[in-house]
Amino acid sequence: MLTRRQIPLMLATLGAIALAGPAWSQAWPQKHVKIIVPFAPGGNTDGIARVIGQRLSETLGQQFVIENKPGANGAIAAEFVAHAPADGYTLFLAATPQIATLPALTKTPYDPVKDFDPVSNVGTNPFVLTVNPDFPSKTLKDFVERIRAEPNKIPYASGGSGSLGHLTMALFLKRAGLEMTHVPYRGGGPAIADALAGHIPVYFANLSEALPHAASGKLRLLAVSSAKRSAQIPDVPTVSESGYPGFQTLTWNGILAPAGTPKDIVNRLAREVALAVKEPAIAQKLANLGVDPLGDRPEQFAATIAADIALWAETIKIAGVTFQ
Repeated sequence: MLTRRQIPLMLATLGAIALAGPAWSQAWPQKHVKIIVPFAPGGNTDGIARVIGQRLSETLGQQFVIENKPGANGAIAAEFVAHAPADGYTLFLAATPQIATLPALTKTPYDPVKDFDPVSNVGTNPFVLTVNPDFPSKTLKDFVERIRAEPNKIPYASGGSGSLGHLTMALFLKRAGLEMTHVPYRGGGPAIADALAGHIPVYFANLSEALPHAASGKLRLLAVSSAKRSAQIPDVPTVSESGYPGFQTLTWNGILAPAGTPKDIVNRLAREVALAVKEPAIAQKLANLGVDPLGDRPEQFAATIAADIALWAETIKIAGVTFQ
């Protein structure tokens, strides 16, 4: 039983403990922070990481260093972050495949939900159905009629079996009741190169891939996969408004932290990302990458991840994809 003298001492001690956590986290960061990118330098995800990392370095007073760990479709980077200390000094600039599709295709050395704490979804990127200019279809309606008239005769490219472009196309073909021949490539670069050259007529490309070639007329854009038209190509209709209501697929790039990272660090990071993407200069840099800036809260990002895991798992079944 506590004496009257011990009670004030106990209350003071409890107060100090209660303040210790916030005081510690307010001091974060005390050293450089690593942002792990699952792909090689120069790609879309790497570009987003560098834009956000530079801004966080400026606002938080410590360097946010980009570290590229490509390989195994991003699983190497994901595993590294999953097993890193949960202290706020190792972050993951993840893309949809590492979290929503790869674990549905094969056994991964990490759990996409249990091993990470969502911080903020930096931005989203739709897909756009593109055709070579020599292909006769000018609208999605024309495209559907042409494909329906020649089932399994017209090929389409993808960046690989199980890639988001492949799965988006498979989902659309299922919805429209069409049949085409899938030609997988070793990445989006070779796929779009052959589409540009006219070696293959159709490619459901990531918007960031298609943008540089749309203005020049080297690719014709028929429809985007987002729920609303893209600000970068406002004249291109959505798949949804073109006769397939509710159709939507997006890829995203967001910041994840190792599971167990202090909530105040996670929340502070989310606030900084939200502020950053609202700055006109940052928003423009992201738009140049084909990205629609978002900067949402941890709980919103977690809901997106849960919905995407369900969506892509079902799409993988529809497409009949197996990991190779």
